Amino acid sequence: MSAAAAYASTWSDLTGVAFQQGFLDAGGIRTRFLSAGSPDKPLLLLLHGTGGHAEAYTRNLGAHGAHFWTIAIDLIGHGWSDKPEASYEIRDYAAHVLAVLNALGRRSAHVSGESLGGWVTTHLAVHHPERVGRIVLNTAGGWTAHPEVMARLKTLSNAAAADPSRDKIRSRLEFLMHDKSKVTDDLVETRRAIYAQPGFAGTMQRVMCLQEMEVRRRNMITEEQYRSIKAPALVIWTSHDPTATPEEGQQIARMIPGAGYVVMNECGHWPQFEAADVFNRLHLAFLQGEPVPA
Repeated sequence: MSAAAAYASTWSDLTGVAFQQGFLDAGGIRTRFLSAGSPDKPLLLLLHGTGGHAEAYTRNLGAHGAHFWTIAIDLIGHGWSDKPEASYEIRDYAAHVLAVLNALGRRSAHVSGESLGGWVTTHLAVHHPERVGRIVLNTAGGWTAHPEVMARLKTLSNAAAADPSRDKIRSRLEFLMHDKSKVTDDLVETRRAIYAQPGFAGTMQRVMCLQEMEVRRRNMITEEQYRSIKAPALVIWTSHDPTATPEEGQQIARMIPGAGYVVMNECGHWPQFEAADVFNRLHLAFLQGEPVPA
């Protein structure tokens, strides 16, 4: 295999994809986005996890842009979006997503979220059901509170933000992957540039509030709230998720009326990246109202 063929990058993920990077004003928050597809299609919002950014979805934009106006955003305090001194609890992220919807001129959207993004998606489905269509909860937070996982995520994230060296950034990204080789040099550099922004270490400390038990517990989704969800829902979990077991993911699916549930094998916390072809196939089937492939 040639060096050119072996090198994986964000650009190779987007080869052949008509996409746009831009910024919008979401309620005063300068918000960066990546988009594919045209505004005459139904809107699909993609929400990344804690410490993440829109590049979590570079391997999904093309497939989804063929069917939806697909927009992956950098959540408030993340990526290249504004980083105000907010409380960074779930209501803050949800307010930001609603402001993005307003800025896009849409009353509602399908919403798919990974980890923190899935937690925010759940909050929206519970508290703002009129603003969501179909929802996907991808290794979503909000139900479990494992102290050892919270401590590890907090330690890795704060270390990477305080010293955005390649080794520290790689360690943080490897937390996400079952197959550590999926952490490419390009992905490391993409995140390193974000974490090296002036003042980012302080923002990361604020973002990590959800890894504090007292704060986390007051933000968690209750069984009653899950059972109140009316939106068609799909819960995606993985065989090697580092934050919660497949059984815990299945608990979420069983509480949401009519929700589908699927486990992606040989994946960690970023199945949409680690096994993009599989993810795209089942994700698109659900979003288009078709049977989800086994």
